Amino acid sequence: MPRPSVVCEISPPRELNPAYRPQITAWLAEDTPSFDVGGFVVGEVPRTAILWGKSAGILAGVPFGSGPEPLGKVRLATVEGPARGLLLGERVALNLLARCSGIASYSRGLLLNLRGAGYTGILAGTRKTTPGFASSMVMLKDNHVWSRGSITDAVTAARSAAGFSVKIEVEAQSEAEADEAIAAGADIVMLDNFTGAGVKVAAKSLKERWAGKRQFLLEVSGGLRLDNAEQYVTPYVDILSTSCIHQGVPHVDFSLKIQPPADCCVITSTS
Repeated sequence: MPRPSVVCEISPPRELNPAYRPQITAWLAEDTPSFDVGGFVVGEVPRTAILWGKSAGILAGVPFGSGPEPLGKVRLATVEGPARGLLLGERVALNLLARCSGIASYSRGLLLNLRGAGYTGILAGTRKTTPGFASSMVMLKDNHVWSRGSITDAVTAARSAAGFSVKIEVEAQSEAEADEAIAAGADIVMLDNFTGAGVKVAAKSLKERWAGKRQFLLEVSGGLRLDNAEQYVTPYVDILSTSCIHQGVPHVDFSLKIQPPADCCVITSTS
C-alpha cells in the first residue's frame, strides 16, 4: 500500500527511525485486525488531509517539534496519500499524538515551575509508563539488589554484561546505599522516596564527599508532583524524575480532516 506523506508546516519533515516501524506496524494491526471495511469504502484514491490542533497544549514529536501552544483550532500539518491509508493510520496516529502532547504539555508546566525555583537540572519521566514507550537503560532497583545479594555485586554483574558504553543506574534508599553504589561504579544514583529536606542534606553530602574521586549523576525520584517538586530543588541534584508527567495527564485534542476534491460541490446550510 502506498504510504501517506506528511507536509509539516512547522519544521522540515524527517524520516522516522526504522526501529519504530515494527512497533507501529503492530499497533496498526491491533487497531484493524481483520478486513478493513472502511478502507474498502474509500479505496485508494489520492486525498489530502489537514491535521488540526483543537485544544491548548504543546505539540510533541519529531518532525513537528514543540512549537507554540495551539490555542483554539490551529492548522498543524498537511498529510497526503491514498484515502485508505490515511484513514487506516488516523486513529493510531492521533491517539499517540494526543498522549505524547499531553505529556509534553504537563512536563513543560512542571519544568517552568522548577526553573522559577532556580532548578537548572534535568526533568525526567520514570519507567512507570505505557508499554512500548519505555527506553532502554540498565536500572538496578531494590529487587535486583536483594536478589543479587548486594549493590556492589549487582553493579559488577551489570557492568560485565552491559559493557563500558551503557550507563548503569542504581536505586538507593539511604545515603549509605548511595555511597556503596558510587564506590561500585554506578553512573547514576537515584535517591528514592526521600523527603525534600532529606534530599538537600544527602545530595550535598554525597557530592562534596565524592568530589574529585568519582563522577556520577544524582537523581531524585519518588512522590514528586506539580505541587511539591520545588521542595526538592537543590544545586546538588542533577535529575528530578517523576511519573506525574506521564500518568493520568490530560490529552491534547487533535483531529484529521480529509479535504473534499477540488471539483466537489459542497453544499452548506445557512439556516
